Amino acid sequence: MADWNARHGRPFRFYTEASVNLADDTELLQMMKDASFNRVFLGIETPAEESLKEAQKMQNTHRSLLEGVRRIQSFGMEVMAGFIVGFDNDPEDIFDRQVAFIRDSAIPLAMVGLLQALPGTQLYRRLQKEGRIVYAGNGDNLDCRLTFVPRMDPQRLIEGYRSILQRIYNPARYYQRVRHFLEQYHPGHQGRGRRLSLSDCQALAKSIVKQGIFSRYAFSYWRLFLAASTRYRDSFGSAIRLAIMGYHFQKLTRATVSRTTQFLGNGPGQRRLVPAAAEQPQC
Repeated sequence: MADWNARHGRPFRFYTEASVNLADDTELLQMMKDASFNRVFLGIETPAEESLKEAQKMQNTHRSLLEGVRRIQSFGMEVMAGFIVGFDNDPEDIFDRQVAFIRDSAIPLAMVGLLQALPGTQLYRRLQKEGRIVYAGNGDNLDCRLTFVPRMDPQRLIEGYRSILQRIYNPARYYQRVRHFLEQYHPGHQGRGRRLSLSDCQALAKSIVKQGIFSRYAFSYWRLFLAASTRYRDSFGSAIRLAIMGYHFQKLTRATVSRTTQFLGNGPGQRRLVPAAAEQPQC
């Protein structure tokens, strides 16, 4: 792949999904960089060791997840990652720890979801045996319903989940995280030689208008724009793409926060978790 791409002017770039122990294989990382892999999705799930063991995510334990992410980024690959809250072993400070990890690892695109119990899984069978299943999960990360009765107080879990999204996709914090990412991202040949297409120019123009002019966070946007166009010129395209995707995630965050409002508390118009399929709590 690397040889073919090099001979033809590198027309293709690739992304893939991997385990975080990819960081242990320096030779493979270099081969991926040479072959123009520029993004990789990691299922990090949580920085809490006991929750990782509960999820049988043993490859993420007994290691520095932070250093693993940084090593992959240093080979010119942007790390996207999935995170989950709602494990039985989640500590009370898990929400702050998730936010701190996402910030310190400089992962721009962090997909955070509530743990779901899907039929056919060990988790579902265990929770069903314990009488904690509320309804069968559907695997939709944008579905903010609790599919089982958690160990943590449900209201605290939902509030904590909301707080993670609101903090990591706060525009000022998000653009700061992208700048932090650009500091340790070394795209090499992947960041050079590609001309802007008409669609690229149109996307850039829309981004400037929507985020740099008609927005309440224009100052943060222009700080990122200036840094990308001066200090990180090889990563300018990545910076603008991440700015546009941040706009998308900010909209999703507002929608998710709005949906979860109905679930908080047990007052009028709000829902209560009841084990069994008879009631399906909507958030």
